[in-house]
Amino acid sequence: MSTLRDLAEEHTRLRPTDIDHLHRIAGDWQLLSDLSFADLLLWVPVDGEGSFLCVAQVRPTTAPTAYQDDQVGRIVGGPEVAHLEVAYEQGRIWREGDPVWYGDVPARHEAIPVRLRAADGESGEVIAVVGRDTNLSTARTPSQLELNYLTTADDLAQMIADGTFPPPRHPGETTSAPRVGDGLVRLDAGGKVTYASPNAQSAYRRLGYASHLVGEDLAALHRRLANDPLEGTEAGNGILAALRGEAPPRREIDARGATMLTRALPLMPAGVPIGALVLVRDITEVRRRDRALITKDATIREIHHRVKNNLQTVAALLRLQARRVGMPEARVALEESVRRVASIALVHETLSMSSDEAVEFDGIVDRVASAATEVAATEVSVGMRRTGSFGVLPAEIATSLVMVLNELLLNAVEHGFPPAGETEDEEEAAVEPEPPGQPGVDAPEVVVSAHRARKMLHVTVADNGRGLPDDFDASGGRKLGLQIVRALVTGELRGSIELRPGAEGGTEAVLSVPLARSAPERPGA
Repeated sequence: MSTLRDLAEEHTRLRPTDIDHLHRIAGDWQLLSDLSFADLLLWVPVDGEGSFLCVAQVRPTTAPTAYQDDQVGRIVGGPEVAHLEVAYEQGRIWREGDPVWYGDVPARHEAIPVRLRAADGESGEVIAVVGRDTNLSTARTPSQLELNYLTTADDLAQMIADGTFPPPRHPGETTSAPRVGDGLVRLDAGGKVTYASPNAQSAYRRLGYASHLVGEDLAALHRRLANDPLEGTEAGNGILAALRGEAPPRREIDARGATMLTRALPLMPAGVPIGALVLVRDITEVRRRDRALITKDATIREIHHRVKNNLQTVAALLRLQARRVGMPEARVALEESVRRVASIALVHETLSMSSDEAVEFDGIVDRVASAATEVAATEVSVGMRRTGSFGVLPAEIATSLVMVLNELLLNAVEHGFPPAGETEDEEEAAVEPEPPGQPGVDAPEVVVSAHRARKMLHVTVADNGRGLPDDFDASGGRKLGLQIVRALVTGELRGSIELRPGAEGGTEAVLSVPLARSAPERPGA
């Protein structure tokens, strides 16, 4: 299904500013639909056809819909759009006419011109029409709540025709809550409550106000109820701003362990300020869950911080032990263990600073690569470079992958570029190596490449060193580093790895790791 913008650009000559205004209406018109107990359809004239195109539709949550089928994309003309033509051409709300039938459903038509005000605040041109169609099959004598809903809906409809609704949205503000059914309070021009719905009355009781709201100065009441005087003042000032015709941001009020979200909207039909509409919602449980999640996140970050500290302590103890060991082989083994523990600690350090169980992995790779060149047992200066991006990885992948990369980078540096004089056999030792940096010889370098495709992470660690020996067997090697790599890649990461000669010399390690982790099979399944 095409979007509002797609349909408008294809079938009309509306300007980008006109389409933006229609988007704002469609983002805020659930309020009008619920207050009207009616479907709202946004109609735009089709160029040169004398017909109208429906580019958006919303159904009420407070009443049955008049349309079972989606109307978006439908083009109508002739007598069926006579009421839309009147509203569009005359710039007034059309409410005349007899009910019409949609199959077995009787409905009442209304048409509201959509006006975009000029930059100087003057009344602008009509750019579209909102059809307000009410299902009459369940018509009944309206209650006081319904009468207040309908009265407020008529005021907002007139503001659409004036170009003053919806109000400008504040940066970062959403339109998800509160809604009409959560709680509605209507104020007169002096800020006194003229009507409060039962849900609104209940929300204020949660804040500690047990009396009836009708007749209360709502701004002053907010200042009295709030635990924080500044919070209460801001909430009260927001209501006063709405009474002046402004659109304040949504505010929250905390009192007696309860939290209420408020949204104040000015009511200015025909440009005359007659009061304000205040929507309220009890969000006590939502904020309680939010606080629990914040506490949980802080606890998890603290756990990662402590794990990192413990791992660094283990690495320090191993480093001390290595200095006291006389056997060179044991010292090398302990130093390799120090590097492996430190690489895992790096992941937990990053997680301790993150708000979720995922890490930006590029920075970790860069730090591990830098450390590999500093601690590797080689006299050759080897450059490190990363191409592509690993992106954000979940912790369970990052912890294993950093160990794999640590081993591969160390192997690439130490075995690809061994110290001078260390060769595979005597014949090779008789050949004096050509020092890097001379013409025709590339500088020693290890490149880590990464790209993501179809929920797979593909990684290549390539060097331009001396390459793999002729009798190299990746599957049967006895080196501990390669055993760790194979175990982690095929076990923890559930991926694959291939060690092969590079296309232009050197060695390549190619990894493929699935990013979508499937649930492990249960025994006996």
